[in-house]
Amino acid sequence: MSKAGILTLEEQCAHKGMRMTEQRRVIAQVIEQAIDHPDVEELYRRASAVDPRISLSTVYRTLNLFEESGLVTKHDFKDGRARFELIPDEHHDHLIDIRSGTVIEFRNEEIEAIQDLIAKRLGYRLVDHRLELYAVPLKAEEADR
Repeated sequence: MSKAGILTLEEQCAHKGMRMTEQRRVIAQVIEQAIDHPDVEELYRRASAVDPRISLSTVYRTLNLFEESGLVTKHDFKDGRARFELIPDEHHDHLIDIRSGTVIEFRNEEIEAIQDLIAKRLGYRLVDHRLELYAVPLKAEEADR
Protein backbone atom coordinates (compact mmCIF):
# COMPACT_ATOMS: atom_id res chain seq x y z
CA MET A 1 0.00 0.00 0.00
CA SER A 2 1.31 3.47 -0.81
CA LYS A 3 2.16 5.98 1.89
CA ALA A 4 -1.19 7.76 1.62
CA GLY A 5 -3.08 4.50 2.14
CA ILE A 6 -4.03 4.29 -1.54
CA LEU A 7 -3.65 0.91 -3.22
CA THR A 8 -0.91 0.58 -5.80
CA LEU A 9 -1.84 -0.55 -9.30
CA GLU A 10 -0.39 -3.97 -8.52
CA GLU A 11 -2.54 -4.22 -5.36
CA GLN A 12 -5.63 -3.12 -7.30
CA CYS A 13 -4.94 -5.88 -9.84
CA ALA A 14 -4.68 -8.44 -7.05
CA HIS A 15 -7.98 -7.21 -5.54
CA LYS A 16 -9.63 -7.80 -8.92
CA GLY A 17 -8.30 -11.37 -8.92
CA MET A 18 -5.82 -10.74 -11.70
CA ARG A 19 -2.86 -13.11 -11.90
CA MET A 20 0.23 -10.93 -11.51
CA THR A 21 3.19 -12.23 -13.45
CA GLU A 22 6.56 -10.59 -12.95
CA GLN A 23 6.17 -8.86 -16.33
CA ARG A 24 2.74 -7.47 -15.38
CA ARG A 25 4.26 -6.20 -12.12
CA VAL A 26 6.98 -4.36 -14.02
CA ILE A 27 4.46 -2.85 -16.45
CA ALA A 28 2.20 -1.81 -13.56
CA GLN A 29 5.13 -0.12 -11.82
CA VAL A 30 6.18 1.67 -15.00
CA ILE A 31 2.65 3.02 -15.53
CA GLU A 32 2.43 4.07 -11.91
CA GLN A 33 5.74 5.94 -12.09
CA ALA A 34 4.82 7.79 -15.31
CA ILE A 35 4.31 11.52 -14.85
CA ASP A 36 3.46 11.93 -18.53
CA HIS A 37 0.93 10.17 -20.76
CA PRO A 38 3.09 7.53 -22.46
CA ASP A 39 2.04 5.55 -25.50
CA VAL A 40 2.50 1.78 -25.79
CA GLU A 41 5.92 2.05 -27.41
CA GLU A 42 7.20 4.34 -24.66
CA LEU A 43 5.81 2.07 -21.95
CA TYR A 44 7.50 -0.86 -23.70
CA ARG A 45 10.81 1.03 -23.82
CA ARG A 46 10.60 1.80 -20.09
CA ALA A 47 9.45 -1.70 -19.08
CA SER A 48 12.02 -3.53 -21.22
CA ALA A 49 14.76 -1.39 -19.65
CA VAL A 50 13.74 -2.98 -16.32
CA ASP A 51 13.12 -6.48 -17.72
CA PRO A 52 14.48 -7.18 -21.24
CA ARG A 53 12.25 -10.28 -21.53
CA ILE A 54 9.13 -8.09 -21.82
CA SER A 55 7.80 -7.99 -25.38
CA LEU A 56 5.79 -5.26 -27.07
CA SER A 57 2.85 -7.68 -27.40
CA THR A 58 2.96 -8.32 -23.63
CA VAL A 59 2.71 -4.56 -23.03
CA TYR A 60 -0.28 -4.33 -25.42
CA ARG A 61 -2.07 -7.29 -23.78
CA THR A 62 -1.38 -5.99 -20.27
CA LEU A 63 -2.61 -2.48 -21.08
CA ASN A 64 -5.79 -3.92 -22.61
CA LEU A 65 -6.33 -6.02 -19.48
CA PHE A 66 -5.74 -3.03 -17.19
CA GLU A 67 -8.08 -0.88 -19.28
CA GLU A 68 -10.84 -3.53 -19.36
CA SER A 69 -10.50 -3.83 -15.56
CA GLY A 70 -10.99 -0.08 -15.14
CA LEU A 71 -7.47 0.53 -13.81
CA VAL A 72 -6.06 2.68 -16.61
CA THR A 73 -7.64 4.96 -19.14
CA LYS A 74 -6.70 5.29 -22.78
CA HIS A 75 -6.59 8.65 -24.53
CA ASP A 76 -6.51 9.44 -28.23
CA PHE A 77 -4.93 12.87 -28.47
CA LYS A 78 -5.20 12.86 -32.28
CA ASP A 79 -1.53 12.13 -32.84
CA GLY A 80 -2.17 8.56 -33.95
CA ARG A 81 -0.88 7.06 -30.70
CA ALA A 82 -3.04 5.78 -27.86
CA ARG A 83 -1.77 7.27 -24.59
CA PHE A 84 -2.34 5.82 -21.14
CA GLU A 85 -2.67 7.02 -17.57
CA LEU A 86 -3.93 5.61 -14.29
CA ILE A 87 -7.57 6.30 -13.55
CA PRO A 88 -7.19 9.65 -11.81
CA ASP A 89 -8.25 10.17 -8.20
CA GLU A 90 -9.73 13.52 -9.23
CA HIS A 91 -11.19 14.60 -12.54
CA HIS A 92 -8.92 16.67 -14.75
CA ASP A 93 -8.86 17.89 -18.32
CA HIS A 94 -6.02 17.99 -20.83
CA LEU A 95 -4.35 20.63 -22.96
CA ILE A 96 -2.26 19.11 -25.75
CA ASP A 97 0.57 21.04 -27.42
CA ILE A 98 0.14 19.85 -31.02
CA ARG A 99 3.72 20.79 -31.92
CA SER A 100 5.58 18.99 -29.15
CA GLY A 101 2.94 16.44 -28.08
CA THR A 102 3.23 17.63 -24.47
CA VAL A 103 0.09 16.89 -22.44
CA ILE A 104 -0.77 19.27 -19.61
CA GLU A 105 -3.34 18.26 -17.01
CA PHE A 106 -5.50 21.01 -15.53
CA ARG A 107 -8.71 21.61 -13.63
CA ASN A 108 -10.80 24.74 -13.92
CA GLU A 109 -13.88 25.21 -11.76
CA GLU A 110 -15.40 27.77 -14.15
CA ILE A 111 -15.27 25.29 -17.04
CA GLU A 112 -16.76 22.57 -14.81
CA ALA A 113 -19.63 24.90 -13.81
CA ILE A 114 -20.33 25.93 -17.43
CA GLN A 115 -20.50 22.29 -18.53
CA ASP A 116 -22.98 21.50 -15.76
CA LEU A 117 -25.03 24.58 -16.69
CA ILE A 118 -25.13 23.59 -20.38
CA ALA A 119 -26.32 20.08 -19.52
CA LYS A 120 -29.04 21.46 -17.19
CA ARG A 121 -30.25 23.94 -19.81
CA LEU A 122 -30.59 21.05 -22.24
CA GLY A 123 -32.50 19.01 -19.64
CA TYR A 124 -29.69 16.71 -18.50
CA ARG A 125 -27.54 15.98 -15.50
CA LEU A 126 -23.89 15.66 -16.44
CA VAL A 127 -22.41 12.35 -15.26
CA ASP A 128 -19.06 12.34 -17.05
CA HIS A 129 -17.06 14.23 -19.63
CA ARG A 130 -13.65 14.62 -21.22
CA LEU A 131 -12.25 17.94 -22.30
CA GLU A 132 -9.21 18.04 -24.55
CA LEU A 133 -7.84 21.36 -25.73
CA TYR A 134 -5.43 21.32 -28.68
CA ALA A 135 -3.09 24.28 -28.80
CA VAL A 136 0.20 25.75 -29.95
CA PRO A 137 2.44 27.87 -27.73
CA LEU A 138 1.73 31.59 -28.09
CA LYS A 139 5.42 32.30 -28.76
CA ALA A 140 5.48 29.80 -31.64
CA GLU A 141 2.29 31.28 -33.09
CA GLU A 142 3.78 34.78 -33.01
CA ALA A 143 6.90 33.52 -34.79
CA ASP A 144 4.71 32.16 -37.62
CA ARG A 145 3.37 35.64 -38.41
